[in-house]
Amino acid sequence: MALKVAKGTTSSTWIRQQPHVQPFRSQSASLLKAATPNDKSYGPSPNDKSFSPRDISPGPDGSSVGFYQKCWDVEKGDLMKVFQEFFGNGEMLHELLGRVLPACKAGLEDPDDDVRAVAADALIPTAAAIVRIRGQMLNSIVMLLWDILLDLDDLSPSTSSVMNLLAEIYSQEEMIPKMLGTSKDSQEFDLNELGRIDDTGVVNSQENPFMLSTLAPRLWPFMRHSITSVRYSAIRTLERLLEAGYKRNVSEPSGSSFWPSFILGDTLRIVFQNLLLDSNEEILQCSERVWSLLVQSPKEDLVNVARSYMSSWIELASTPYGSVLDPTKMFLPVAIPRKSHFRAAAKRRAANLENESYRNMGLEVTNGAIPLEKVVDASSNPVKIIVGADSEMSVTRTRVLTATALGIFACKLEEGSMQHVVDPLTNALTSLSGVQRQVASMILISWFKEIKSRAGCENQGTLPGFPNHLKNWLLDLLACADPTFPTKDSPLPYSELSRTYSKMRGEASQLSHAIHSSGMFDNFLATTKFDLESLSPDDAINLASKVPALCNDNTGDDSLGNLDDIESVKQRLLTTSGYLKCVQSNLHISVSALVAAAVVWVSALPARLNPVILPLMASIRREQTGKPRLILVLGFLKFILKEEKLQEKAAEALAELISYCISRKPSPNDKLIKNVCSLTCMDPCETPQAAIIGSMGVIDDQDLYSFGTSASKQKSKVQVLAGGTEDRSKVEGFISRRGSELALRHLCEKFGASLFDKVPKLWDCLTEVLKPISTESLIPDEKQITQTIDSVLDPQILINNIQVVRSIAPMLNEALKPKLLTLLPCLFYCIRHSHIAVRLASSRCITSMAQSMAVHAMGAIIENAIQMLGDNSSVSARQGAGMLISLLVQGLGGELVPYAPLLVVPLLRCMSDCDQSVRKSVTHSFAALVPLLPLARGLPPPVGLSEGFSRSAEDAQFLEQLLDNSNIDDYKLCTELKVTLRRYQQEGINWLAFLKRFKLHGILCDDMGLGKTLQASAIVASDVVEHCTSNSSEGLSSSLIICPSTLVGHWAFEIEKYIDVSIISSLQYVGSAQDRISLREHFDKHNVIITSYDVVRKDIDYLGKILWNYCILDEGHIIKNAKSKITHAVKQLKAQHRLILSGTPIQNNVMDLWSLFDFLMPGFLGTERQFQATYGKPLLASRDPKCSAKDAEAGALAMEALHKQVMPFLLRRTKDEVLSDLPEKIIQDRYCDLSPVQLKLYDQFSGSHVRQEISSMVKGSGDTGQGSSVSTKASSHVFQALQYLLKLCSHPLLVLGEKIPDSISCLFSDQPPSSDIISELHKTCHSPKLVALQEILEECGIGVDASSPEAAASFGQHRVLIFAQHKAFLDIIERDLFQTHMKSVTYLRLDGSVATEKRFEIVKAFNSDPTIDALLLTTHVGGLGLNLTSADTLIFMEHDWNPMRDHQAMDRAHRLGQKKVVNVHRLIMRGTLEEKVMSLQRFKLSVANAVINAENASMKTMNTDQLLDLFASAETSRKGTSVSKQSDIRFDGDVKLPGNKKGLKAILGGLEELWDQTQYTEEYNLNQFLSKLSG
Repeated sequence: MALKVAKGTTSSTWIRQQPHVQPFRSQSASLLKAATPNDKSYGPSPNDKSFSPRDISPGPDGSSVGFYQKCWDVEKGDLMKVFQEFFGNGEMLHELLGRVLPACKAGLEDPDDDVRAVAADALIPTAAAIVRIRGQMLNSIVMLLWDILLDLDDLSPSTSSVMNLLAEIYSQEEMIPKMLGTSKDSQEFDLNELGRIDDTGVVNSQENPFMLSTLAPRLWPFMRHSITSVRYSAIRTLERLLEAGYKRNVSEPSGSSFWPSFILGDTLRIVFQNLLLDSNEEILQCSERVWSLLVQSPKEDLVNVARSYMSSWIELASTPYGSVLDPTKMFLPVAIPRKSHFRAAAKRRAANLENESYRNMGLEVTNGAIPLEKVVDASSNPVKIIVGADSEMSVTRTRVLTATALGIFACKLEEGSMQHVVDPLTNALTSLSGVQRQVASMILISWFKEIKSRAGCENQGTLPGFPNHLKNWLLDLLACADPTFPTKDSPLPYSELSRTYSKMRGEASQLSHAIHSSGMFDNFLATTKFDLESLSPDDAINLASKVPALCNDNTGDDSLGNLDDIESVKQRLLTTSGYLKCVQSNLHISVSALVAAAVVWVSALPARLNPVILPLMASIRREQTGKPRLILVLGFLKFILKEEKLQEKAAEALAELISYCISRKPSPNDKLIKNVCSLTCMDPCETPQAAIIGSMGVIDDQDLYSFGTSASKQKSKVQVLAGGTEDRSKVEGFISRRGSELALRHLCEKFGASLFDKVPKLWDCLTEVLKPISTESLIPDEKQITQTIDSVLDPQILINNIQVVRSIAPMLNEALKPKLLTLLPCLFYCIRHSHIAVRLASSRCITSMAQSMAVHAMGAIIENAIQMLGDNSSVSARQGAGMLISLLVQGLGGELVPYAPLLVVPLLRCMSDCDQSVRKSVTHSFAALVPLLPLARGLPPPVGLSEGFSRSAEDAQFLEQLLDNSNIDDYKLCTELKVTLRRYQQEGINWLAFLKRFKLHGILCDDMGLGKTLQASAIVASDVVEHCTSNSSEGLSSSLIICPSTLVGHWAFEIEKYIDVSIISSLQYVGSAQDRISLREHFDKHNVIITSYDVVRKDIDYLGKILWNYCILDEGHIIKNAKSKITHAVKQLKAQHRLILSGTPIQNNVMDLWSLFDFLMPGFLGTERQFQATYGKPLLASRDPKCSAKDAEAGALAMEALHKQVMPFLLRRTKDEVLSDLPEKIIQDRYCDLSPVQLKLYDQFSGSHVRQEISSMVKGSGDTGQGSSVSTKASSHVFQALQYLLKLCSHPLLVLGEKIPDSISCLFSDQPPSSDIISELHKTCHSPKLVALQEILEECGIGVDASSPEAAASFGQHRVLIFAQHKAFLDIIERDLFQTHMKSVTYLRLDGSVATEKRFEIVKAFNSDPTIDALLLTTHVGGLGLNLTSADTLIFMEHDWNPMRDHQAMDRAHRLGQKKVVNVHRLIMRGTLEEKVMSLQRFKLSVANAVINAENASMKTMNTDQLLDLFASAETSRKGTSVSKQSDIRFDGDVKLPGNKKGLKAILGGLEELWDQTQYTEEYNLNQFLSKLSG
């Protein structure tokens, strides 16, 4: 909404002119409020010091405040909204309140409900200030709110606001004295005085018109309001009223009730219904507190309530699932209007509510008195409430809450009135309803548990007067072990199952009838006898299981129809009986367990404890009887998963039983403890299974590598298991573990510090395999620990012991935790165990211990974890340490802040570990710990660490620089160089030193010619000197430099040029196989070995066995093809530091980058398939010109994500950025037109059937939806055609050869015979590129007559590099141009025909001899790594599909050391395929610049303070790491994304897959193509 006010319009007028829609008016007021602090024209602001409370003038009537008259002139809700905004400030609240409050009060009195709502909302923040007001204002506002309640209904907008304000006022602590009558100004505000009731049943209003009996019932209708906040405010207000009364009763005992006796029953009914019907946790908790307060009422009042409602409450709590609650037992009140002398006129309109019975109620007013306000029970017009209809409510939890409340109520009754509780309980227990037995048992549990807690000691006997017949009946119920007959001396099942029994027996009757009707199984009917009236599920299953064998023997054609009927009925019977058996078994376990728990709490234990123990353990275990079909079991286990409350009842009773049996002889405790501990290991999701988990892949697949909070994890586990997709063992294992851990928790709570003394078997279970160290020695005996752990042959035994320790660790009493810590040394040894499942179990256990006893345990944990991370001799130790730290990060979260600086550096050093699982775990941990580093600044060292263990000052300094990368210190080389480093080169060395220190690896991808060789040589030399000065006993391994064969000599020359030979001694490992073998003997005499990629491919068996210090790949993009033999060989090399040098790491597509990083840090970008899915596919999809906006956006986001992923490991500087003194590079495109001969050949190709064949292949592939997935045959034809056309653009002879085919000779009919045609084609006029080349050379003064003035003026000024793709074209230039027309040109030639060892000599000769005019090169040979700065002009006769090859070739001259402007001439044939090639080059450059851009210029621009994003692994990105969306992503200065037609979609749409040079060579078969043309 735009805030635009016409000149001269006051703010108040503007607001009034807005549409009369409350949200719009509220928004207008809010905007005005935001505008007022700096704009006096809209009225004074509370933030303005010139604004004084005196500016608030009286209103027109003198009684209310006229704030709006002077400043705002705003009416009704708008004024209140402005007040609400101002009160939110709170700075001037104290001064403003007294003047503003009357206006708010007037708003509450307004007949417009919207105004009342806003007024109430405005006052909520001021509740504390209102309560502190003296005088009648508080009294009037509170009573006004109580009166407003009479005028509200479910549709009133102000209901929530008024109720929230009322609750907020009563929630203030200052309100208590006023309600208790202890404050000086509370004489007229005592809500707890009942007043005097006269003979007519009315209360004298002059004594106390505000009594609770009148006010409290006004809350009843809002207890079941549809808005949760209203219900919560209502119960919270009631709680405050009760607390005030109870405190007064305690401080001033008067013998009378603190709550009116005649509304006690209604109050309890209302609160009970909250427990019965509500699902909001806050409301339920508040209702429980209110119930606890209400039962403190006088016992005679409670007896009256019990007599009237106890039976109804038990019946309501016992209502079966899916049944309707009995409305006659419910209390659903509706408040009727009152003609009170306070608000008579305003309340009349409420008289037409809800019920016709209102009309007959008298509302007359007697003089000086008012009738007691009555509440209408709406149950006469009931709303059906079905148990279980609310999906948010757990029926079991509701029953537990209500039964617990009733038990607390029962314990408050005296012995003589117990019959009001015992009788309905007896009825429930003797009924056939399993639910009623459950509820009655839980009431007994709560009842006697409350009695014992109140007495403060264990009462070994039952309550005096508790009937023996009820105790005996409980034992009789336990004696009924068969779920089919749950009642003694009765054949009837549970009443909840009667309908299912009838269905099952009906289907059994149908089966019998079908068999009888078929007439085929008379013998079966004669031998099989069953009684339908007493048929059990087992009988039905046995009956149905006998039918198939008989049917198989009687399969005649005439009986097929009858057999189908029999089979159908049989399957229905099996389904129903299996279902019934499962439900019946589960129900019987629940009922029996609760009855057994009741027996324990009532202290009615029999002589033999088995009938009590078995149901309790069954409930904890939830072991299913029989093996019905899995699908049915899973369906019912969904129900069991919600039974945690019932399981907890059994667990608590078991702990109580164990306490009873401590002194019993014989005692079952040892066996019980052993079983409980065994059950903790039943969950395969929490207890690793050694037989299944054999690798990290299994852990990832089963999602076992996680550690969340117990509550959230258990909740998610229930949701997963309840989905029905897990097998039965996992579901039952989860339930068993949950039950056993509940039992352990109650044992820990009950016995506290004496747990191991009272239950010594528990400590035995904890130390079954793990042995504690002596608390006296404090130094673990590692030899003994090793022998103890290694002697366990079955790793599952060790895992189970660890799981028991993990389960009990969080529950132990604080006094016992030091004893548990004596097991840590054994657990640390298990971290490095050879079996991965043991490592996982111990990591989880230690994490649990760290959560519950961090102060005592974390020091030892951190020390051991860091030591194991640095153990290069044991992969298992590093894997276990990485796993442990990862789980600690997940489990402790922010609690790791003090320890984060200690862990970050060791983790960083392991991010390039040779083991993939170690790399993965430490990468995730590092990403999570980096954001914690700023929080650790200034914190003292954590306690618990040994004196010798602390982070070094160097590490501390590094971490500070990592967080604040604006102050990164320069790395000082340990040796002097023979050259002064430029600033950007020093920054490059800083980055290389960062990688070296933390054993990371990276790509130095500076522009060609910026000194990558120098920087790499310097860091290697510095490392050599640093190692020599450190006096290390270990010798330093040699470093391996791999480069194209042309550059081997160049590297040796550069190293010798910049570094003293006493520091680096290099060896060129090249030559024949025999030469190389002889050179191997000299490896130990040199610390740098220089070789080529081809040599590595041939000698990888030898080179791969050596551990190198540095392995440097020059022109490392050569390994971009992950499937090539060279790449495969290079990736087998082992080195401590790996570095790639490449000015163009991305050449064809982003998959190139994956291959490079697979050499540097395998797994960092995931597998090739994962990388393709995360980055490759989104980019590929966004390339399609028809892609959707969503695909285009996904492509841009994937590009940005990849850039962030690899940014810390790539350093990229361009010449334009760092070399201000480098002369300009001018690129000129010279367009030429095809010669007549070339044009004829072009036209001939266009008309050939080859072109039509290719077009049909490509179109056919596109029509079938295959996109670029052209068949192999079509691919071959297409690239042969492209190669033909590109060669034709250069020279006709490149496609014709020296012999003209007959099919082509017809094009030269106007020429002499064949031999003369060849001679003619050698003329330069038939190749416009040769003509253009000659012109450019002459412009440079090359090849012209030496006597001419042009030649004299330009002699020696320009030297030229001439690049071509094919040697044949260089032959033509040399023969037809230089040797024929420009004989004075001096030149050298460098292509594949020159021997490798002679190539560098040619380079040196050209650079050292200025009389050489030109150097002819092929792009493939001469475009990599050479320094040719003596030339200043470059001419590209042909162009590579890969733009990076041409740019690398350009930078042979445009590089550091060049003193002249470099002119680049690119010769392009107009209207041909060459134009498309150049266009593709521009697109490919855009992609490369997007991934590697200016942010990779130095560590200062890499955002090292945001390493959470930068170091996130590919797996993290796939599972949810989102890439921030940017509205304007720029690839370079010319391309803007997205927003116009030159955006990402257009750029990526033009990109095509480029081939490796070897693929072009293999696919192009020109002879075959020419034969096609002749065909």
